[in-house]
Amino acid sequence: MKSILILGGSGFIGNCLYKELAPYYNTFATYNTAKGYQKNQHFFYFNLEQGGLEDILKDVKPRLIISALRGNFNAQLETHDFLIKLIQKSNCRILFLSSANVFDSFEHYPSYEYDKTFSESTFGRFKIKIENQLMRLPTGKYVVARLPMIFGLNAPRTLQIDQAINENTALEVFPNSIINVNSDIRLSQQIHYLINHKKTGVFHLGSTDLISHFDFIKNIVERRHQKPGIYKQVFTSNTIRYIATLPKENRLPNHILPSYLDVLDDLTLKLPKK
Repeated sequence: MKSILILGGSGFIGNCLYKELAPYYNTFATYNTAKGYQKNQHFFYFNLEQGGLEDILKDVKPRLIISALRGNFNAQLETHDFLIKLIQKSNCRILFLSSANVFDSFEHYPSYEYDKTFSESTFGRFKIKIENQLMRLPTGKYVVARLPMIFGLNAPRTLQIDQAINENTALEVFPNSIINVNSDIRLSQQIHYLINHKKTGVFHLGSTDLISHFDFIKNIVERRHQKPGIYKQVFTSNTIRYIATLPKENRLPNHILPSYLDVLDDLTLKLPKK
């Protein structure tokens, strides 16, 4: 059975991927600050700034590394530089979770897989640096998966919305920002598909349709809480701004391509326990 190592497996997205892949592959993951993983023999402690990844790789011998890391940007860059050198000389591939923010300087239209990346944010520029490093590898050695905003029943973003509604405080929304979205459940299925079918290259893993950030958050509030929220509308520019990544060249099968309504359905199946 193929061994998979998820870097950042105790984070929100990394843990969703671990739960999706573990029944099908010999799946391992790393954790840092999260509790409850010390006794799990498939989880390894890894601190970006302290190192120790080489020993984990020797133990796991992964055929695929999924990078869902968070933390210090410089430490992440060094870690990925180390991984790229390893992948160049071994029978191993990497799947990197990037972001729609690699296009956050563009207005007027959504972005596709092979559009030129350009970002005005520190986070977006950081993701671009790692993407550019990976794209120097042979195409069969990497997958770059660009993600929009990811929601889930207990996702940090969703819980922040719930907290604001429960405390009757304002939610910050961006009416001029047009986005696409995804849920943890559907993203995990899409990543599983990419792995199972040995896909390579650049993929945009978001909803196939677009919505304004304000309208999407308002829909979440109305569906989860059945009442209107309080909103602080933020206008970052005088024009409509697209932070949306759509597929064109590398399109997944229709049955795993959600609409934003599908994502909303995933968030309103049940209310989280209080």
